[in-house]
Amino acid sequence: MNHPEIIKLQKFLQRTFNNRNIDVRPRPKLNDSVEVFIGEESIGLIHLDDEDGDKSYMFSMSILDIDLDDID
Repeated sequence: MNHPEIIKLQKFLQRTFNNRNIDVRPRPKLNDSVEVFIGEESIGLIHLDDEDGDKSYMFSMSILDIDLDDID
Protein backbone atom coordinates (compact mmCIF):
# COMPACT_ATOMS: atom_id res chain seq x y z
CA MET A 1 0.00 0.00 0.00
CA ASN A 2 1.24 3.47 -0.77
CA HIS A 3 1.46 6.42 1.62
CA PRO A 4 -1.74 8.23 0.49
CA GLU A 5 -3.69 4.97 0.86
CA ILE A 6 -2.31 4.44 4.39
CA ILE A 7 -3.28 8.00 5.39
CA LYS A 8 -6.83 7.46 4.08
CA LEU A 9 -7.14 4.24 6.06
CA GLN A 10 -5.88 5.97 9.18
CA LYS A 11 -8.33 8.87 8.81
CA PHE A 12 -11.18 6.42 8.17
CA LEU A 13 -10.41 4.44 11.34
CA GLN A 14 -9.95 7.60 13.43
CA ARG A 15 -13.31 8.93 12.28
CA THR A 16 -15.14 5.60 12.52
CA PHE A 17 -13.93 4.85 16.06
CA ASN A 18 -13.78 8.52 17.15
CA ASN A 19 -10.17 8.07 18.24
CA ARG A 20 -7.40 10.35 16.97
CA ASN A 21 -4.79 8.11 18.64
CA ILE A 22 -5.17 5.43 15.94
CA ASP A 23 -2.04 5.22 13.83
CA VAL A 24 -1.67 3.10 10.68
CA ARG A 25 1.92 2.14 9.90
CA PRO A 26 3.54 0.32 6.99
CA ARG A 27 5.07 -3.07 7.70
CA PRO A 28 8.75 -3.58 6.84
CA LYS A 29 9.24 -5.63 3.66
CA LEU A 30 5.47 -6.17 3.19
CA ASN A 31 3.32 -3.99 0.99
CA ASP A 32 0.04 -5.93 1.08
CA SER A 33 -0.77 -5.05 4.70
CA VAL A 34 -0.30 -2.37 7.35
CA GLU A 35 -0.27 -2.46 11.15
CA VAL A 36 -2.80 -0.57 13.27
CA PHE A 37 -1.75 0.98 16.59
CA ILE A 38 -3.42 2.85 19.41
CA GLY A 39 -0.56 4.71 21.00
CA GLU A 40 2.33 2.26 20.99
CA GLU A 41 0.17 -0.87 21.26
CA SER A 42 -0.44 -2.86 18.09
CA ILE A 43 -4.12 -3.78 17.85
CA GLY A 44 -4.31 -5.43 14.44
CA LEU A 45 -3.56 -5.60 10.75
CA ILE A 46 -5.26 -4.36 7.62
CA HIS A 47 -4.79 -6.55 4.56
CA LEU A 48 -5.35 -5.37 1.00
CA ASP A 49 -7.47 -7.54 -1.30
CA ASP A 50 -6.98 -6.40 -4.88
CA GLU A 51 -8.38 -9.36 -6.80
CA ASP A 52 -10.64 -8.91 -9.80
CA GLY A 53 -9.79 -5.20 -9.97
CA ASP A 54 -11.90 -4.34 -6.92
CA LYS A 55 -9.97 -3.11 -3.89
CA SER A 56 -11.11 -3.95 -0.40
CA TYR A 57 -9.46 -3.93 3.00
CA MET A 58 -9.86 -6.46 5.80
CA PHE A 59 -9.14 -5.38 9.36
CA SER A 60 -8.06 -8.26 11.61
CA MET A 61 -7.75 -7.94 15.37
CA SER A 62 -6.64 -10.84 17.55
CA ILE A 63 -7.89 -11.01 21.12
CA LEU A 64 -6.03 -13.35 23.45
CA ASP A 65 -7.90 -15.15 26.21
CA ILE A 66 -5.62 -13.51 28.78
CA ASP A 67 -6.82 -10.12 27.51
CA LEU A 68 -10.28 -11.05 28.78
CA ASP A 69 -9.20 -12.05 32.30
CA ASP A 70 -9.92 -8.64 33.81
CA ILE A 71 -13.31 -8.25 32.08
CA ASP A 72 -16.42 -8.94 34.17
